[in-house]
Amino acid sequence: MKNKLLPVLLGSIVVVVAFCCTRETALAQPIIPIPDINLDIGTAEEPEQMVGTLKLLLLLAVLSLAPAFMVLVTSFTRIVIVLSFVRNALATQQIPPNQVIIGLALFLTFFVMTPVINQINEEALTPYLEEEITFEEAIDAGGYLLKEFMLNNTREKDLALFVGISDLERPAHREEVPFRALVPAFVLSELKTAFQMGFILFVPFLVIDMVVASALMAMGMFMLPPVIVSLPFKILLFVLVDGWHLVVQSLVESFA
Repeated sequence: MKNKLLPVLLGSIVVVVAFCCTRETALAQPIIPIPDINLDIGTAEEPEQMVGTLKLLLLLAVLSLAPAFMVLVTSFTRIVIVLSFVRNALATQQIPPNQVIIGLALFLTFFVMTPVINQINEEALTPYLEEEITFEEAIDAGGYLLKEFMLNNTREKDLALFVGISDLERPAHREEVPFRALVPAFVLSELKTAFQMGFILFVPFLVIDMVVASALMAMGMFMLPPVIVSLPFKILLFVLVDGWHLVVQSLVESFA
């Protein structure tokens, strides 16, 4: 029994000694200083302090709404709606899942918006960081480039609608169109274009559903849902024509 306990005791001693040595070595090393962050809540004594607080709250509010703003002024709206139409036309329920559709829509949006992003970086962000232009000039330059993209994909009818509702004078030049009229007009145009593309996508799958339903009724199979029979044929047709490739190609080429 003693012969069996001896190796166990020796092993325990070695582990304890190694732990102590490692701990002393770790304690001997300098600890990285942790920054001290203080948040003071009190009553503003000067008007400048109140103005600074309001600016901070406004900035936080804008940052919380920034994702929604970026979705509305980019190609994301059209892309995600058309991809959702494809899934509904196939009647595959949640396949592909929402995460895949939104992820693909985000990457396609980044791909479509890359030329605009590069121009904004070259003409607005980089000169501002190098202190060649002021912040207001950088905002104007970046806004002009983004406005050009939106105007190229906005229908004049939709733009005229919001310009008229806003009681604005008819702009003489494209760059004079304000964002408060351009953004809703752009979103309305994107919705109409997306629904037009979705309708075209639905037509071939609707034909398959009608053919299958007519065949089942002719054979007297009234209790068999046509969707169950037509689903494999729709998936087969979509795969044979390389549907995802055609859909993505049409989406990317649809932007001017």
